[in-house]
Amino acid sequence: MHAVSPFSGPERGFADPDPEFFVKAADALLGSGVPRLLFIGLFADLVDAVGRPVLEDPSRFPAHIVPFARAHTAGLERLRAARTAPDRLMLTPPAALDPGLPRTGRYRTGGDTVPPDDASLSYADPAVAVLDEAERPRHHRTRISAFNRADTAGT
Repeated sequence: MHAVSPFSGPERGFADPDPEFFVKAADALLGSGVPRLLFIGLFADLVDAVGRPVLEDPSRFPAHIVPFARAHTAGLERLRAARTAPDRLMLTPPAALDPGLPRTGRYRTGGDTVPPDDASLSYADPAVAVLDEAERPRHHRTRISAFNRADTAGT
């Protein structure tokens, strides 16, 4: 599994990440020889209803985090461009991870599009989604979003 940060120390922040960090991490992991990789994605590179990444919408994404989001997106693009093994999945939780929500063990999955406005998920439920994919892979060589909606439940 890959859930990493490009920060090398406390002096670096969202505005100053290594722009190649996620690309280098993707290259290293793609060449690792393992049969399957699970990555935790970033909501910022999901696309809205008009096909624009969230990171390009200043009303939805803070400008000071954009450099970090672009570095993360570059890693995603490197994964998408890879034509060789291993099998891989990037699982992206919603922007609204709610520490007040209980673990339900239920979630819905989507593609590269931003989940519905009422999408939310407990902190524990993305872990359930990752474990489900580790134990019983259903998605291959792609990226999915994981979310829950108030009016819908289930995996």
